[in-house]
Amino acid sequence: MKRIILCLTVALSLFSFQAKAQWVVTDPTNLVQNVISAVQGTSTATNMISNVQESIKIYKQGKEFYDALKSVHNLIKDARKVQKTIEMVSEITDIYVTGFNKMLADPNFTANELAAISTGYARLLEEGGALVTDLKNIVTGSNGLSLSDKERMEVIDDVYNKMLRYRNLTKYYTQKSISVSYIRAKEKGDTERVLSLYGTPSERYW
Repeated sequence: MKRIILCLTVALSLFSFQAKAQWVVTDPTNLVQNVISAVQGTSTATNMISNVQESIKIYKQGKEFYDALKSVHNLIKDARKVQKTIEMVSEITDIYVTGFNKMLADPNFTANELAAISTGYARLLEEGGALVTDLKNIVTGSNGLSLSDKERMEVIDDVYNKMLRYRNLTKYYTQKSISVSYIRAKEKGDTERVLSLYGTPSERYW
């Protein structure tokens, strides 16, 4: 966790269980074309596209696991925290895709800064993806361990709390990145454009 916070700090310094629960609808594949358009011809494009593609893979793996859980009906697989943990992968991806798409259209960020921000997001998604793998192993019993229901639920609680921290850190990371643009826009007397792009301070990314 400390490594994640350090990575994000460095990036910022450069500038009841029911089927009715919804998986956030987002399309991270659009990011690839937007990255190409924003940083075309720069040395950062390849790394950024690689980060986006890895994020897409993690998002799809999480969705596949989520869809599979909805068709199973036992105590562990129907646990609400399992559902909520998987849904947070979708939420993290949605925050990333929505926020970063706007940053790509923001002239207050350089290509190198966008690359650093992209790396931070990729790291968060990577850690979230690792938690999904841990959760999947516990729920399906594929880790080879013999655990009681109580022990499984304790592990699920731990994974849930870690994912919650990553979700909150993704929100904070997005807000701090956008605040850099706002400060720069304020210095140039161009705050209206930034507010139009990201919304007012009371809205989602502030």
